[in-house]
Amino acid sequence: MTAISEKIVIEDELFEEGWVDGLPVVLPIEQRVEDMLCAANRKRDEIIGYVAPQMGVATVEKAAINSVMAGCKPEYFPVVLAGLEAVIDEHFNLNGIQTTTHCAAPLMVVNGPIRKEIELNCGSNVFGQGFRANATIGRALRFLLMNIGGGIPGTMDKSTFGHPGKFTFCIGENEEESPWEPLHVERGFDKNTSTVTVFGAEAPHSFQDHISNTATNILTMISHSLATLGNNNMGLCGGEVMVVLSPEHAAIVAKEGFEKRDIKKFIYEKARLPWKLVKIVDSTNQALLPEWIDTDNPEEMIPLVEKLEDIIVVLAGGPGRFSMGLPGWGGLGGLSVTKEIR
Repeated sequence: MTAISEKIVIEDELFEEGWVDGLPVVLPIEQRVEDMLCAANRKRDEIIGYVAPQMGVATVEKAAINSVMAGCKPEYFPVVLAGLEAVIDEHFNLNGIQTTTHCAAPLMVVNGPIRKEIELNCGSNVFGQGFRANATIGRALRFLLMNIGGGIPGTMDKSTFGHPGKFTFCIGENEEESPWEPLHVERGFDKNTSTVTVFGAEAPHSFQDHISNTATNILTMISHSLATLGNNNMGLCGGEVMVVLSPEHAAIVAKEGFEKRDIKKFIYEKARLPWKLVKIVDSTNQALLPEWIDTDNPEEMIPLVEKLEDIIVVLAGGPGRFSMGLPGWGGLGGLSVTKEIR
């Protein structure tokens, strides 16, 4: 048997076991795993935690094996480990996101100096193909959710549709072009600390505005694009949403003196629909709405999220007057979590 045919046989076995995502993998031979472990400088049998819903034991070595299969370079491995630590944090509610019929998948947002060190894409085509660090780090986390957490489609993973982010979902914040403090600084970390934030997100939705030159117009466009009937956040008035501003849109908004909190406040106040519309598809969730909402009034304006702090604003992408919106899993528990990359 030739080396190539042996490789194919082993890959077929991995597919049959349900351990991979349907794309070719790098075989986790011993030396590759050892190289990955050396990059982390952590004991191979160290237990990181338990991965829902199967509650499999995640060790550093198991994480290394899955990272090799995903195609990671060793220098990416600390980012994978931080992402794993973030998704198993109880505030993220991985069990819910792994088993829901909704399409949510953990998006990883990387901040800090490590973005440059590993050449993680933060600019043009940031959600797209062509960048090994983004592609393989996100893929490694997905392998861990499948192989240790049991999130296998059709078994514990009950998602009706899923979305392409369930192959890989990892971006860097474009801190260099941002007029505001980056996400990890906003969350209390030093600018020179590298972090990963995980957020249970739908696929990104593009918002275009090539004409406006005012913050009000751009933020009005984003607010109305986010407040859509059937959106998990809109129906439950809960959870978090993420807005990913492009550098061009961000520059226009910042020029008028808007800080991040001002952006959140604007979207919170404008991204609303009347109860008479929301209840068409979400009246069964009425008990989950905040008490201050008057559901006896059909014209009561239901906010996208319960409070403005539930709107996450980051900057990424390259040239072009587009921004992105990512609704979250909704008001069923599960919040974004940020962890330091050690």
